[in-house]
Amino acid sequence: MSYIHATILGIVEGLTEFLPISSTAHLILASDLMNLVQSEFNKSFEIIIQMGAIFSVVFLYYKDIFKWAMIKKLFVAFIPTAIIGLLLYKFIKESLIGNTVVVLWALAIGGLLLIVFERVFAKKITANESESMGLSEITYKQSFVVGLFQSLAVIPGVSRSAATIIGGMLWGVKRKAIVEFSFLLAVPTMVAATALDIYKNIGAFTNSDWKVLSVGLVVSFVTAILAIKFFIAYIQKNTFSAFGWYRILLVIVFATIFFG
Repeated sequence: MSYIHATILGIVEGLTEFLPISSTAHLILASDLMNLVQSEFNKSFEIIIQMGAIFSVVFLYYKDIFKWAMIKKLFVAFIPTAIIGLLLYKFIKESLIGNTVVVLWALAIGGLLLIVFERVFAKKITANESESMGLSEITYKQSFVVGLFQSLAVIPGVSRSAATIIGGMLWGVKRKAIVEFSFLLAVPTMVAATALDIYKNIGAFTNSDWKVLSVGLVVSFVTAILAIKFFIAYIQKNTFSAFGWYRILLVIVFATIFFG
């Protein structure tokens, strides 16, 4: 992988990590377009590069994320993903990451669910929400349920953001509050995923690999800040339906390219 590849993937990661369109899917598809072989390092890169975007959350939300009450809620939400991630790590790394067919199916199904969710459930849920609901009002029960939904994102293409947002809203969390909670929950989730991957593969990384990773991390950090600000402004006036249609269009385009 070259520095140009790392820069492009860093931009893709930063722009897509917190949108309900699956950053992992976009990284895999972008790698396919650039004809990057799904080597062990490239698979690790697609996991570790997400830390750049995570740093942007800490940078923007440091006042919220280091509150003890929030730390406890994030820990509760993190438990399901931690258990599933540890149990299925080998299967995920060997069979799911880099699997274009799995990614396209997950993108398509997730896109349809977003559209159906907005048309059938979201208006009723929003009508019953308190307009003043903030992060501090999310309960431990809601946190755990959001964590269960997040665990679905071990499948590339599902979208951690979409899963947590839909799960949170179904359990009564206001749209803006669950989006911000999803941002914060990404921190322990991706730190753990990155640490586990580095622990298992650090001996295989060369000095050149670390330099390439550094480029990707810096680029994803900068672009993620812009993406977060855009997403927060967008969801206060719009629904998630556009992201659902985008996912379906993306599947059609890439299915045509790879299998047409």
